[in-house]
Amino acid sequence: MPAPITAYCGNAPIPGALVWNMDPVLIACLAAAAALHFRSLRNEEPWRRSAAAAGWLIVGLALVSPLCNLSVALFSARVGQHMTIALIGAPLIALGLPHLRAGAGSLWAASAAFGVLLWLWHTPLAYDATFTSTVVYWTMHLSMLAAALWLWAALFSPAPGRIWQALGVSFFTTMHMSLLGALLTFSPRPLFPVHLLTTAAWGLSPLEDQQIGGLIMWIPAGVLLMGYAIVGFGRELSRLERAGERTAF
Repeated sequence: MPAPITAYCGNAPIPGALVWNMDPVLIACLAAAAALHFRSLRNEEPWRRSAAAAGWLIVGLALVSPLCNLSVALFSARVGQHMTIALIGAPLIALGLPHLRAGAGSLWAASAAFGVLLWLWHTPLAYDATFTSTVVYWTMHLSMLAAALWLWAALFSPAPGRIWQALGVSFFTTMHMSLLGALLTFSPRPLFPVHLLTTAAWGLSPLEDQQIGGLIMWIPAGVLLMGYAIVGFGRELSRLERAGERTAF
């Protein structure tokens, strides 16, 4: 049986003993990144600045709130943390990034990078390593955040006529993320030794905790991603309709 762990986010907590992660280095880095981003948005629309502010707030809360500490005990909490950052915080931040004209190659490259990292960091060896090394832990978070920002920036700024590629990328990303979630949900045994001793205090077996994490990735996250794609498609149709009306007149 594995020994009790002491990870970056603290010891595996029990109910009633969750703590905030008040790491001054992390808080300073988040504040600096947000400040630099806002400085670049001085001449942008207010809604874009608001989106960026909300995105950085969500990413910050995912990393410093008790969710960080809970993710030491529960795989499902770690999955929730990842999905919050990648599918809520990152797209809001990306709305404040400079508009890039992303071709099909960039769209698919961004999706591939995000997919590889998502699957990599949810393999047992890489996942468990994040609990024993702070360097590996932050490599995981920074690489996944960077890939998510690249993906969302590419999806939000496709080159003219690339809407179908953007929809294809959204569908592909949803499918492989849902597949990973389904594999975690239907696995007949717990895959992550690091949680074999940490879930019982929360009334869950390691397998039940893993199944909840898989369901979070599979259903709510998949639905959210497809919802974004539908909204984007609707906006593109409206844009094309307006362009057609202007051409007609």
